[in-house]
Amino acid sequence: MTSSDREVSGASPDGLPPLRDIISAFGLEAKKSLGQNFILDLNLTRRIARAAGKLEGRTAVEVGPGPGGLTRALLLEGATRVVAVERDERVRGALDMISQRYPGKLDVHFGDALQTDWPKVLGPTPGPTVIVANLPYGVATLLLTGWLDTEPWPPWFERMVLMFQKEVAERIVAVPHTKAYGRLSVLAQWRTAPRIVLNVPREAFTPAPKVESAVVEFVPHKEPTPPCTPRALARVTAAAFGQRRKMLRSSLKQLVAEPEGLLDAAGIAGNLRAEDLSVKDFARLALVFERSPVGRG
Repeated sequence: MTSSDREVSGASPDGLPPLRDIISAFGLEAKKSLGQNFILDLNLTRRIARAAGKLEGRTAVEVGPGPGGLTRALLLEGATRVVAVERDERVRGALDMISQRYPGKLDVHFGDALQTDWPKVLGPTPGPTVIVANLPYGVATLLLTGWLDTEPWPPWFERMVLMFQKEVAERIVAVPHTKAYGRLSVLAQWRTAPRIVLNVPREAFTPAPKVESAVVEFVPHKEPTPPCTPRALARVTAAAFGQRRKMLRSSLKQLVAEPEGLLDAAGIAGNLRAEDLSVKDFARLALVFERSPVGRG
């Protein structure tokens, strides 16, 4: 059967019912309280899955699978195993159908992804692992920063392919001297190389959200440089971008009483603003800060 034949007949390439039929059968209308927006187009979810690279021999971690559109795409594209974390118990039946179609390949854990112990969920020998998810927008940034804070580094995942509101995606990949450049840009780019790989229109979702979306690929740097700690970098960027219109000699007073000493040690001019610094500048400043008496305290 060709792809056009499948479209006419309504059949799916994995032999399961179309996602729209599954949503109807199980009464899975998207819940706004859970930030749910489903993608029904399997061609699109397969494009997202393929953005993670080769999936054969890999475990794919998914957050918020819902009725399983992306889950099915990951398995169709060859993932050896999918580990999914979901808060909505209503989707249990829909995900059970996928488990039956792919015996032993889908592990579903019902709970809060923000509270998940990922190494424990994955087990002692998960093999090469990628994170691929259409993240609930309300917790997307928190999940991302949690994964970026992973210790030890390099992390337990080879790469991440994550969907965000387009505005957030643009902040993640923003460069200095731009309005979008900020704390999230620095935190993401210090430990990974992020890039937008796919723009997703509102109409691709059911129900359609009010904003456009984008898929971002994150490839971890093996040795982020300079080698500061995530905690120090978070504190420095919070102070600098918390008052981004001020010069660093003023904004960093939220961090230390006399910022000039830190700035001089890092080789950074005090009359610059946060958006003028590169990611490496911030990491160098964070390294100096964490070695200072205030940073060690």
